[in-house]
Amino acid sequence: MNDFYKKDLAYIHDVGFADYALNATPGILAILENHQIREGLIVDLGCGSGLLAQVLAKAGYQVLGVDISAAMLEIARNRVPEAEFKHSSLFSANIPPCNAITSIGECFNYLLDADSNVAKLGPLFDRIYNALKPGGVLIFDIVEPGQTEDGTEQRFVEGEDWLVLVEKKEDGKTLTRRIITFRKVGKLYQRDEEVHRQQLYQTSEIVRQLEQCGFQVRVMDGYGDFRLPKARVAFVALKQP
Repeated sequence: MNDFYKKDLAYIHDVGFADYALNATPGILAILENHQIREGLIVDLGCGSGLLAQVLAKAGYQVLGVDISAAMLEIARNRVPEAEFKHSSLFSANIPPCNAITSIGECFNYLLDADSNVAKLGPLFDRIYNALKPGGVLIFDIVEPGQTEDGTEQRFVEGEDWLVLVEKKEDGKTLTRRIITFRKVGKLYQRDEEVHRQQLYQTSEIVRQLEQCGFQVRVMDGYGDFRLPKARVAFVALKQP
């Protein structure tokens, strides 16, 4: 597997970009409640540093988190010792029978390895459908085309002991993020760099693939009161009882 979210970027993402997951969690808990899913196993694909897993565990659910980043999983295991975590690409992970599956933060868009591309999304939805118990739900979000104004965008964000610079390039089909990090270690800053690529999907394409698997699909612009950033869409896919 390729290296994604190595130690410095995992740390920065956890301390500096937690708002997305934390703001989404009340809406996700409400979706589970609306579908009368109040217990049992929830599989969190692309669990990151365990922010959602922590909330789910505190709500009484069993949690299995899956992520391709070993550094993210180290943080997650320390944060939520009562949950189980597995190091794997979500496109090849074994998904056990469960009551719900979550994937927050555009995880399905990532071109992680040889097993992640547009042709693999349908089979992934099939595996998810088969893993869910009747009445179970898949909750996730994606990014669509339109992430940049003119094809390229640059920005930087800084924290107390870190700085991250991001360059985004979009060609209508894929989004490439070049991410340069500086993290303070002792008196000095260490530099690292990662390149992340994502397949951009249209909402209609995702709905079609989900419905072909047998899901009943609801499209949303956010989770509860939390509105997603531009060109992002959330989905609730129900396996009917």
